[in-house]
Amino acid sequence: MKKILLFFSVSIAFCSCSVLNNIAGPEIAGFISENLTEQVTSRFGNLDPNAVAAASDAFAAALTISDVEITALCSEYMASMDSANLILPDDDPYTLRLNRVMSRFKNVKKLKLNYAVYDDENTINAFASGDGSVRVYSGLMDVMDDDELFAVIGHELGHLVNKDVRDAYRTAYLVVAARYGISSFGDRASAVSMGFLGDLGQELANNAYSRRQETQADEKAYQYCVDNGVDPFAMYRALNVLMEIGDEDGEHTVLSNMFSSHPDTQKRAKHIKEMAEKDGYSYEE
Repeated sequence: MKKILLFFSVSIAFCSCSVLNNIAGPEIAGFISENLTEQVTSRFGNLDPNAVAAASDAFAAALTISDVEITALCSEYMASMDSANLILPDDDPYTLRLNRVMSRFKNVKKLKLNYAVYDDENTINAFASGDGSVRVYSGLMDVMDDDELFAVIGHELGHLVNKDVRDAYRTAYLVVAARYGISSFGDRASAVSMGFLGDLGQELANNAYSRRQETQADEKAYQYCVDNGVDPFAMYRALNVLMEIGDEDGEHTVLSNMFSSHPDTQKRAKHIKEMAEKDGYSYEE
């Protein structure tokens, strides 16, 4: 049985201003972007109050981390991810297929993309990082046709363009920086070890994007398909593939758990299908 990992990329829940007001004061909470204040999470409630109080400088530093610093953090994390996974070579059929399918996308928002395939047939996953790294597991490619693969990666790029990835890393860094007592981004060098990056990855993986973020990423994937001559129903079909995999799995997997915390996947698929039909496209079974 396949081990189904979280499909919709690196994921994270976000903190509310009210939570941070109680922890670190309104001045620090005021730095949080609109995206971050829309969602409430218990991440900070799980931290020891004394540790949180002692780490207020770390909270402040993390909340004011710049986009450039976030990109650097993403690069460091991706280096650790790439070293922990087997990357298929340039001449491998999986890599050749990925590069062919995604040849339309070399850059997004002035960010140069780099693609690679992780050799893991038992993992159904893909994600885009804030440094432009796009990683696809071979297991995902096994269950998707080319158009569906394009839509799935388009969904991940949607999270990147919509700055969901940036905010995910910012929030994950906030939690881990407080845990390590890092008072400035520059100070993280002493703590950037497998332990630090491992904790960062755990924070990213423990939570999921919001309903709104997932829906907007679905819609972005649909638009990418339309703009690039890909089947406009590709995202609809990809969601159905994932539902079929979930139905075949008799155990509680990360994938099925994700469905319980996001908009009903069937409704998401229906929404994308209705978008395509509204634009004049007809779906053929």
